[in-house]
Amino acid sequence: MAKKIMGSAKATRRRSRKKASAIQAKRKKEFLYRGFTMDEMLAMSFDEVLGILPSRSRRTYLRGLNYEQQLLFDKLKSSEEKIRTHRRDLPIIPQFVGKKVSVYNGKEFKEFEIKPEMIGHFLGEFIMTRKPPVHSGPGVGATRSSKFMPLK
Repeated sequence: MAKKIMGSAKATRRRSRKKASAIQAKRKKEFLYRGFTMDEMLAMSFDEVLGILPSRSRRTYLRGLNYEQQLLFDKLKSSEEKIRTHRRDLPIIPQFVGKKVSVYNGKEFKEFEIKPEMIGHFLGEFIMTRKPPVHSGPGVGATRSSKFMPLK
């Protein structure tokens, strides 16, 4: 009979830890916004949703939307297709989650999908209006003498 050599106790513990960690899969954490799930927020009335929004977003809705904001608000609540807009100042509420919006950044329309983490923020916060400067090599094109860079 051949005996099977198991190795040291330390190796055995390591193998069991490895086996236990391989079995467990990471569960996706459920999204909570200030203690409420998405289903709970969708079931709330508009006034209850306003109560959990940040103060600036809440104030925008309490003071009343202007004509263009109101048009966009109604489109976002009812429509299923992508919506193009110049309005960057409309706060996101739970009913907008999952909608596709194209917002103008001053040059072109940038498309994004509204996710639950965006609730309470404004549409314009997710589309940058400026692009970071991209610099070329040092001194390129400045003067004739800048062509010759010392090798240090």
